Amino acid sequence: MSRVQLALNVADLEASVVFYSTLFGVEPAKRRPGYANFAISEPPLKLVLIEGEPDQETRLDHLGVEVEATEQVNAATQRFKDSGLATFEENDTSCCYAVQDKVWVHGPGKEPWEVYVVKSDSDQRGAAPQEVNTGGAGEASACCATAQA
Repeated sequence: MSRVQLALNVADLEASVVFYSTLFGVEPAKRRPGYANFAISEPPLKLVLIEGEPDQETRLDHLGVEVEATEQVNAATQRFKDSGLATFEENDTSCCYAVQDKVWVHGPGKEPWEVYVVKSDSDQRGAAPQEVNTGGAGEASACCATAQA
C-alpha cells in the first residue's frame, strides 16, 4: 500500500502528538527525541512531526509518497527523469530513524517531494545531503530537517 507523507516542523512536539493522536484516533508508530511519526490507515497517510524552534508556527518540512519496494522508487526516478525533472537519489540512507531508498524532486513552487521505501529501522535520525545538483530546481530537502526553498 502506498500512502502520502506529510512532514511538519512543530514547535511543541508533545502537544502536536496529543492533537494528531486525537485527530486521527491513533498513537504514533515511532517516537524518538524530537521526532514522531504516525502510520495512519484511514485516510492512508504517513504523518511525520519534527520538533523545531519553540516560537515557530507549524510549517511544511516536505511531502512524500511512501511505497512498498525499491523497484517503485526506481520506477518513479525514471519517470521523473523522462519528464525532465531534476532528481536527487539517496540509497541505503539513514533518515528519520529508518534506512531508506529515495528520490527527491521539487514541484513548481519549490516544494520538496520524496518517493521512498523504508528498508529497516535505524537508531540514527540521519543527516542532510551537503550539496545537491537539482538543475536549478532548488536544493533537496534535508532529511528530517527544515526544507530549503
